[in-house]
Amino acid sequence: MGDKAHLWNDSPRLQALKHLIATLPDPTSPAPKQEPRPKHRTAKQLKEQQVKDLIQAYQAGATVYELADRFGIERRTVSKILKREGIQTRWIRLTEEDVDEAVRLYATGLSTARIAKRFDVHPDTVRLRLRKRGVKMRDPHERL
Repeated sequence: MGDKAHLWNDSPRLQALKHLIATLPDPTSPAPKQEPRPKHRTAKQLKEQQVKDLIQAYQAGATVYELADRFGIERRTVSKILKREGIQTRWIRLTEEDVDEAVRLYATGLSTARIAKRFDVHPDTVRLRLRKRGVKMRDPHERL
């Protein structure tokens, strides 16, 4: 048998195989009926008045994230609607100086959410820019 003795009739493996075989359906019984697959979902189409309301809210200062929640659509869809309607979007970008400050604030223990609030951007924007700078991200539940 040599060094392969551990492969022969290994009791736990044999028991697991027996258990698996016992849980399999009887091969002579008819196959169970399969549930029909769900139909593909189509994107939610906003009505003309909803598009007008969306544009008005955006121009009044609402973010694409807020509008996505309000209208039950993805934020990318909000951006596409705004672009399609010729609305100039406002991109809040972090400057290199902002990122320097964000790195400093993160090092002091501030969360990406608090830093994002300070710069009026989404927390993911802060997180991505910090990671691009090579900042090692903390566990979100970690406390200093």
